[in-house]
Amino acid sequence: MTTSDKQLVFGLDSFGDVPDDLATDAPVSYEQALQQIVTEAKLADQVGVDVLALGEHHRPEYAISSPETVLAAIAAVTDRIKLSSGVTVLSSDDPVRVYERFATLDALSNGRAQIMLGRGSFTESFPLFGYDLENYDELFEEKTALFNKLLAGGTIDWEGKFTQKLTDVQVYPKLADHQLETYIGVGGTPDSIIRAAYYDFPVILAIIGGDPARFKPYVELYQRASAQFNHPAKPLGMHSHGVIADSAEEAYEIAWKYLRRSMDRIGSDRGWAKMTKERFDFEVKQGSYYVGTPEHVARKIADKMTKVGVKRFDFIYGAGGQTAPVREKTIQLYGTQVIPRVKELLKSGEYHYE
Repeated sequence: MTTSDKQLVFGLDSFGDVPDDLATDAPVSYEQALQQIVTEAKLADQVGVDVLALGEHHRPEYAISSPETVLAAIAAVTDRIKLSSGVTVLSSDDPVRVYERFATLDALSNGRAQIMLGRGSFTESFPLFGYDLENYDELFEEKTALFNKLLAGGTIDWEGKFTQKLTDVQVYPKLADHQLETYIGVGGTPDSIIRAAYYDFPVILAIIGGDPARFKPYVELYQRASAQFNHPAKPLGMHSHGVIADSAEEAYEIAWKYLRRSMDRIGSDRGWAKMTKERFDFEVKQGSYYVGTPEHVARKIADKMTKVGVKRFDFIYGAGGQTAPVREKTIQLYGTQVIPRVKELLKSGEYHYE
C-alpha cells in the first residue's frame, strides 16, 4: 500500500524542557531556555518542518508556561512554519481569552497559527488558576463547547456552569477569511475521541509509550463517530519522543540519559516504576521512542504511521534537558533527512521496519 504525500504533515513538539549547560551539566536559565527555543524554531523553519507545537507547563523543568507568547516571538523570525500549542490546557483557562490570544497570533503570523486543546496530563494549572480537579472532565467539555462557538466568529450568546455568561458579544481580533485551525490532543480515552469528532476537530494522539499500533482502534472510532455526526473524517496525527544522531550509538546514549530522566521525573509524581533497561530497549526497538540514525527513524515513523492510520507525525525533541547542540542536531536531521525519507517510503510502500 502506498501513500500520497499531499496530506502528510510533519511537525516538531517541544514541552519547553530547560536544556543542560554544556560546561556545567546544570540547567541553563529560563531566559536562555526560551531564547534557545526561538533559535530552534528558526532552524525548523529553514529545514522544512511543517509545524512547531509548544507545550504549556507550570513546572520547574519546563520554561514555557505561555506558549502563545513564545510563538508570537517565533512568528517574527520565521516565514512558513505553522505555530501551534501542544497543548493549551483549556480546562484551566478562559476560552474567550485563549481565542483572543491565538487570533492575535494568527494575525501576526499571516495565518500560521494553530491551537491544540487538551485537558492537561499535568494538573498544576488547576490549583494555580483556582480550578477544582473534581470538575476535570466537566470543565473541558463546557469550555470546548464555548470555544467551538467562538471559532465561528460571529455574535456569541452563552451561559454555562463554569464559564461566564455572554450576551450579544463579539470577540476580537476577527479573522478575515478563515477559522483558527484547531486540534484536540488526546492521551487515549474513547470519550475524548468522540468529543473531538462531535465538534469536527482533528486529533493528535499522544503516544509516549508502548506499541503505537494499540491506538489504531481510536482512529477507527474517530472515523465511525465522524460519520455518525455527518462530518467528513479529518486526517489524524500522533506525537512521540525521539533522538536523531549521525550514529545509532550516539542517539541511544543521549536517549538513555535524557529520555529516561524525563520519564522517571514524571513517573515519580504519578507512581510509575523507574525506567528499566529492558523497558527502554523495548520502546526504542518496538515501542514509541524514535531513536537512531535518520534512516532508522524514518523507517520506524513510516511503519508506525501506517499501522496507526495517521497522516501527521510530530517528533517530540529535547526531552529531559538535552543540550542545545543535541537538540539542534535532531532538528536538522529530522528536517533535511528524515521527513523526505518518510515521504519516499510511504509513497513506495517499502517501509517495513523490524
